[in-house]
Amino acid sequence: MKAGIHPNYVEATVTCACGNTFVTRSTKPSLRTDLCNVCHPFYTGEQRIVDTAGQVERFMRRVEAAAASNRPSKRQTRMAARAERDAANRRGPEPEVEEAATPEGEVAGVGAGSPADASA
Repeated sequence: MKAGIHPNYVEATVTCACGNTFVTRSTKPSLRTDLCNVCHPFYTGEQRIVDTAGQVERFMRRVEAAAASNRPSKRQTRMAARAERDAANRRGPEPEVEEAATPEGEVAGVGAGSPADASA
């Protein structure tokens, strides 16, 4: 190893937010952490939500606001439109509407001054 380019590897005291401390080795003499093996839900079996920067509260407020409003969600709107479209497909095609109404007695496409009129 090249001398003088590596940091000092010293004993470090790790302090958890729960108050637990333990000693390990690191390039920094003291470390702070939010979770450790004493308080982590994986090791304790406790069902607990670990919140960083209020994300859980923000999510819960959004869920409550959505439940309080009467407006359907995007998913509900899409599902309703799809159900409506599927119901229309099951009924069959819509009856076609006649394009142009002709006056009584005239055949469509044959009128005064047409080539068919001249030959008669």
